[in-house]
Amino acid sequence: MIIERQEQVTEAVLAAMAGTPDPRLAEIMTAFVRHLHAFAREVRLTEAEWEKAIEFVVGLGQFTNDTHNEAVLASDAVGFSTLVCLLNNGNAGNSEAASALLGPFWRMNSPRTENGGSIVRSPTPGDELVATCRVLDGTGQPIAGAEVDVWQASPVGMYENQDDSQADMNLRGKFTTDADGRFAFRSVKPAGYPVPVHGVVGKLLAAQNRHPFRPAHVHFLIYKPGFKTLITQIFVPGDEYLETDVVFGVTKALIGGIDRAADGYTLNYDFVMEPGEAVLPVPPIK
Repeated sequence: MIIERQEQVTEAVLAAMAGTPDPRLAEIMTAFVRHLHAFAREVRLTEAEWEKAIEFVVGLGQFTNDTHNEAVLASDAVGFSTLVCLLNNGNAGNSEAASALLGPFWRMNSPRTENGGSIVRSPTPGDELVATCRVLDGTGQPIAGAEVDVWQASPVGMYENQDDSQADMNLRGKFTTDADGRFAFRSVKPAGYPVPVHGVVGKLLAAQNRHPFRPAHVHFLIYKPGFKTLITQIFVPGDEYLETDVVFGVTKALIGGIDRAADGYTLNYDFVMEPGEAVLPVPPIK
């Protein structure tokens, strides 16, 4: 098509993609082009603004490395990651609202740790956290033999890959549920923390007059063949950033289970898995 006016651009692109053999790719890209072009027309995007947008996309790659994924952070910061998570895990199935963001800090191959063992692998001052949790199916029956990845920030709000003072894999561990579906571990109470702001996402947050903080939480990834992989977080009640989580990851079902005890804190929570395909995500960092 020889284009004579701007209204024809969308039609030309859609026609060029019409022969896409993969029907799902065709559906996604057709909708993407229609909405992207409609967005540009709605806001009357200038060439200077388009250049800024391209700089942002380039920056996502420039600030992504083995220990940090700026693209995932960008998706999180505009609520897109949470939206996709809840679209796929929200209103259908027994795990409603119990799924949450993977986040940019999950690592494959966390150290296998015996039930009741500690995930503190280097000096990490802070209040002790003792967790005793269960993994159940939708009928309340225990799921034995599930692999549970646990990871968290330290009491100063840093993951070990961000902090040279922490040992490799500090505050990370992999557990296996017992016959009663239980797993337990010892750790320290996490702190809330700012997401990394050294890249283009940090500039965007500043331009929007937004704070960069996440409320304190512990991450869990639960995997067993025959069940849909459950990725979630448990948030510390009363945290000042629960209402304004920079990545919009807090849901009501995920607040609680962490309580004050005489000598620290306890974490008690029942995780529910639904039948489905067990697939591990691609680690955002190595």
